[in-house]
Amino acid sequence: MAAQKHFIDQNLQYVQVTEFLNSELKLAGQGKIEIHKTPMGHRVVIHAVRLGMVIGRRGRNVRKITDVLEHRYGLETPQLEVRDLENPRLNSRVMAGRLISQIQKGFHFRRAGYALVRRIMAAEARGVEITIKGKLTSQRARAEVFREGFVAKCGEPAAKYVDETVLEVTLKQGVIGVHVKIMQPDAILPDDAKLIPNAFGEPEEEDILAESEALLLEEETESEEVEESEEKIEKTLSDLIQEVDDEELLKEDDFETEE
Repeated sequence: MAAQKHFIDQNLQYVQVTEFLNSELKLAGQGKIEIHKTPMGHRVVIHAVRLGMVIGRRGRNVRKITDVLEHRYGLETPQLEVRDLENPRLNSRVMAGRLISQIQKGFHFRRAGYALVRRIMAAEARGVEITIKGKLTSQRARAEVFREGFVAKCGEPAAKYVDETVLEVTLKQGVIGVHVKIMQPDAILPDDAKLIPNAFGEPEEEDILAESEALLLEEETESEEVEESEEKIEKTLSDLIQEVDDEELLKEDDFETEE
């Protein structure tokens, strides 16, 4: 039980730290947080779009976050590391934050949703699904879904290759929730077929080319032999016709001489 309680407390601590950093770095385009336990203490890696807002002027924001993580959440000598997010359009948290900011600015939810789908698919994502729930156009809450491509719903592909985030925003008409799912472009599905060369002793490409050339040569030689045989037959027929004509002429000459 002591080991189970230790892991539960550790995971709860990581969840609280992640929630604090998400709320603190909301405007910085924070997309991913990694927490690693090292012999020197805790190393916190923050992947964000706007690195300047994470660091702050002269590192003021980094020092503030480090102090909070150490004294409020109990991390041992936390070391913050800020990295640039590689592809923000394939990160569900960044895209959900952009959609919420557009809705807050007054853009129509349907226009913002379709524009976000096009951006994500332009980044070569395999699929995207965006769900917006709340009081969108009337007093009754409903949901609007925007889909394109393929997004796995269950199993290992969904757990491994689908990046999803749920965010919410409070407007005058009520709370609007946004759920973004992005299927990564490097996703490998169980039903994806892949041909393995020479797996069952199949000939290689060079052997296939050599066989095709040999077949072509055989066809050419056969055609030449057929042409030669046809020429021989025509020649023999012409010789036979000539011999018959000569015999008839000889018979006519013999008949004339007898007369």
